[in-house]
Amino acid sequence: MNLDALRAKLSYQTLLLGSVVLLTSGALAVASRTTEADIQAAAARDLQASLAQVLPGQYDNDLLQDTILIAAPDGDTTVYRARRAGRVEAVVFQTEARGYAGPVVCIMGVTREGQLLGVRVLKHTETPGLGDKIEPAKSKWIHAFEGKSLADPATDKWAVKKDGGVFDQFAGATITPRAVVRAVRQGLELFAKEKPRMLGEEKEGQADASRNRGERASTREGQAVVVKPLARQQPRSAGGARSAGTGMYMEVHEDSEHRTPHKGTPTFYGLKPMKDRMRPDHARAVDL
Repeated sequence: MNLDALRAKLSYQTLLLGSVVLLTSGALAVASRTTEADIQAAAARDLQASLAQVLPGQYDNDLLQDTILIAAPDGDTTVYRARRAGRVEAVVFQTEARGYAGPVVCIMGVTREGQLLGVRVLKHTETPGLGDKIEPAKSKWIHAFEGKSLADPATDKWAVKKDGGVFDQFAGATITPRAVVRAVRQGLELFAKEKPRMLGEEKEGQADASRNRGERASTREGQAVVVKPLARQQPRSAGGARSAGTGMYMEVHEDSEHRTPHKGTPTFYGLKPMKDRMRPDHARAVDL
């Protein structure tokens, strides 16, 4: 059989194509493995540079290794802790708010007293020439947050001047600076709420108390919510008495639009057949 006849066979073409794909895949795998360390090192350098911009001064720990995960309104966020002599003196974490063209993601450094050390915008898709003045290379506007806290300015002044606040807006672009101000204020509020955890100064047993009770902390629409396992709850009959042996349990609906909570009291939502859902000891209530 000559070479031309072999090339005409379908099996030859399939084998040739498979060999090319295999060689290409192998080459990509080798390239990925050999460059993975360099990519991770570059990412670490970028993160270190971002941390340094909002965290001036000298600290004696590795911030990238000294972290804690905190539940924030826009999802879990990593908090980097800066120490001197073992004491947390400042923290750095991300916060975000919706801008004109998409999310505006910021990173902020805060002292243990709640004072801003610096703010930088990590990611945005705002209009070039207008909204991009939030970048320090385009404007000094972002430096206006340095030294500020929840108490300075007052809470009602944490807004752009157009909204009665103290921060400048941009000509033709009010939404972008408004988003940054909102993101930074929310970040300071998160710090005030989670300060003991961020600084590692929770009282003895406090860190494990919620886990021991089977509680799970989360946030919904800016409010802290505690979800607790409950003992089996039987629904009340039309006359107000609890019916027995119905195989029903109480369940919290996640849809906040259907919530009508009363502060300080457990609020129950809906009845679901136990056999179709979960065990009765997994029923949940929300304390607001």
